[in-house]
Amino acid sequence: MAAEIVNPRTDTSSDSDPDHFPIDPAFALHRGGKMEVSATVPVRDAEDLSLAYTPGVAKICTAIAEQPALVHDYTWKSKVVAVVTDGTAVLGLGDIGPEASLPVMEGKAILFKQFGGVDAVPIALACTDVDEIVETVVRLAPSFGGVNLEDISAPRCFEIERKLQERVDIPVFHDDQHGTAVVTLAALRNAARLTGRALGELRAVISGAGAAGVAIAKILTEAGIGDVAVTDRGGVVHADREDLTSVKRELASYTNRAVLTGSLEEALDGADVFIGVSGGTVSEAAVATMKEGSFIFAMANPTPEIHPEVAHKYAAVVATGRSDFPNQINNVLAFPGIFAGALHVRASRITEGMKLAAAEALAAVVADELSADNIIPSPFDERVAPAVTAAVAAAARAEGVARR
Repeated sequence: MAAEIVNPRTDTSSDSDPDHFPIDPAFALHRGGKMEVSATVPVRDAEDLSLAYTPGVAKICTAIAEQPALVHDYTWKSKVVAVVTDGTAVLGLGDIGPEASLPVMEGKAILFKQFGGVDAVPIALACTDVDEIVETVVRLAPSFGGVNLEDISAPRCFEIERKLQERVDIPVFHDDQHGTAVVTLAALRNAARLTGRALGELRAVISGAGAAGVAIAKILTEAGIGDVAVTDRGGVVHADREDLTSVKRELASYTNRAVLTGSLEEALDGADVFIGVSGGTVSEAAVATMKEGSFIFAMANPTPEIHPEVAHKYAAVVATGRSDFPNQINNVLAFPGIFAGALHVRASRITEGMKLAAAEALAAVVADELSADNIIPSPFDERVAPAVTAAVAAAARAEGVARR
């Protein structure tokens, strides 16, 4: 008698077993994983087989060997991204390891496909050493058109991204840094437009000097914000502190023009903008010292640094990282379109100009529909990905990193 084949997606025999997890919609959805590989060509008979595989495939291999650029035309390379993690900074769960990170990486991959039409492959690495990760990804790079680094802890993530981009000629993008930064800038542009202010008039305070905080500070500076101070557990990051890492020393060199010192709460006094990417709680008393008509982007999940009920007492515009409040700062608004645009022109890297273009395009989607509860589009707004894709592709050509 033949053994019964069980489909892991539909088999629920163990769901109520006391030695397994109880019935839960999240477990039911994830059973068997969230993605699969499917063919784009048929293999119905011997003729199809001879074209898709041997001997027909040999012609393609020979052509690519003679003209390497043809790999973009005759394989999936030009439309697929590697989603790479070491599992050291997964969501708010921390260092949970590569296997436990896979559900998130699968989720990232299906978001690439759903919102940008980009195929993506989750790759969870069983190493955390910077050079080992870089070397591993360099060796994998011939199979991919881009690399999305994901959930890698700071400060290693900065060095990994830098070293990897120096070694490969395809885009490398750490979404926890740059995706967050692009969407934050887009939201801030629209908040300023809504209230009749310019970025150059604003002073911002960022809570958190990790991957997202550093990238947000950099893109806001590039975009021309009046001033931005970044805080960590030691207070405001400034050049006279002796406990700064190399990343934070660089950060101090181009932020905090007001030469603030002291705590986050002290920095908020008179500030126009609060951006939270660190968790923790900011007291209402500190929020009350911000300038009238301020903007509060409290993006920690699941608990914002400043709860919207408190924020709305003092701020003209409030945003969070949660989907159950208006103005969600969500990376999915950025990374699918950014990669789609970069892949479309076969860009060798993603530049600061491409990120700024993505932020401007994203902000423009709802520029004619602005309100205090609508400064950023919904992830399900079908205008988002095409707008970001086109802007990024155009910027890549303008900056000389496009290869078609």
